[in-house]
Amino acid sequence: MNSSFRQRRLTAAAVTALAVALSATACSSDSGSSDTKSVGNGTYTIWDPYPQFAKSSDWAKLLDQCGAKTGVKIKRTAFDTSDLSSKALLAAQQGNSPDVLIVDNPVVSTLAEAGVLTTTDENKLDTSKVDANLLAAGQSGGKTYGTPIGANTLALYYNKAVLKKAGVDIASVKDWKSLTAALAKVKAAGKKGITFSAIGTEEGSFQFLPWFWGAGAKLTALDSSQAVSALSLWKDWLKNGYAPNSVLNNTQTTSWQEFATGDYAFSENGTWQLANAKKAGFEYGVLPIPGATGGNASAPTGGEFVTVPVQKDTGRYTTSQKLETCLTSGDNLYNTDTTLSYVAPTSEVQDKQVAANAELKPWVDAVKAAKGRTSDDLGTRYPKISEQMWKAVQSALSGSKSPTDALSEAQSAAK
Repeated sequence: MNSSFRQRRLTAAAVTALAVALSATACSSDSGSSDTKSVGNGTYTIWDPYPQFAKSSDWAKLLDQCGAKTGVKIKRTAFDTSDLSSKALLAAQQGNSPDVLIVDNPVVSTLAEAGVLTTTDENKLDTSKVDANLLAAGQSGGKTYGTPIGANTLALYYNKAVLKKAGVDIASVKDWKSLTAALAKVKAAGKKGITFSAIGTEEGSFQFLPWFWGAGAKLTALDSSQAVSALSLWKDWLKNGYAPNSVLNNTQTTSWQEFATGDYAFSENGTWQLANAKKAGFEYGVLPIPGATGGNASAPTGGEFVTVPVQKDTGRYTTSQKLETCLTSGDNLYNTDTTLSYVAPTSEVQDKQVAANAELKPWVDAVKAAKGRTSDDLGTRYPKISEQMWKAVQSALSGSKSPTDALSEAQSAAK
């Protein structure tokens, strides 16, 4: 028995951080069963955030297939993303965690710091093929807790007809200056520029981060000159009528609904809108969000990690590791990520996805440039930083404070 598999103490800081952590990327749906009864050695429990997938779905069938391959039965419980986090923490406190937990990536470091999860070293889980920038979202204190099952992120959808009418060549949009020039042409042509979500929740921070990081700013310095330039960009877009005032209340869903009217040139949104884009009734394209001076900005990664929670019966870890390995094997990642509209976390599967669907190429590029919200060892500090960030965005865009003052106050409050 490995002595490192000890029952870990749940920290108060992690409990508090988890209580305020919010997810931005997953579509909401009804909660699943909260049954946490213990099961026999021949049955292994898996909790996931996909209540939209019924027992007859490909996802549920994959779980059963991995169970059969490992020689056990699977008892699956599906929860809404935000509900799953609190249920996982409660189960850990009660010593009744599932054998495998699939959880939104920003929560991984919080659960890890709370002592809920085992490490990949402890489980001898091979993560060598996973892209480093994606794996970083599940790392804390120099240790890795699980492996991503897929990733999504943000990019710019664009309406080809609107840009053509405005005389904008999408190839010319390479940085903030050329993007803003394109928005000016679109407005002059009688159409609308860009829509996004700047709502006062994690969704607002999620959508602001590509511009924040694209300016070269860091989450540990919300008041830097780079951060101010990013917020000033958004504020100037509203002031000049390139973006609507509705962004202050837009969720990513309502922002998409604005773009779907066909009046807007650009929409900042994610891979989860691909199916809706095909139904929009107009030709569209996808462009990775540009950095301030060019190149692809780092957008935040969405998607889940497959993790192995701490168990009293440490003998269960060997089977749990086999289940995790099965779920994240190359073939299963390809099939699963197609179902979830995710980009795979490994280059070899990404290449396979693009070969099957060329439209995924800009999304693969965006994911390769993406960054975890809790990367840089922010861990449980991220939720507090994010809250101050979205408050600053709201203050600046509403006109109650200048970008400089809003971010200065945010930095003070986040310390």
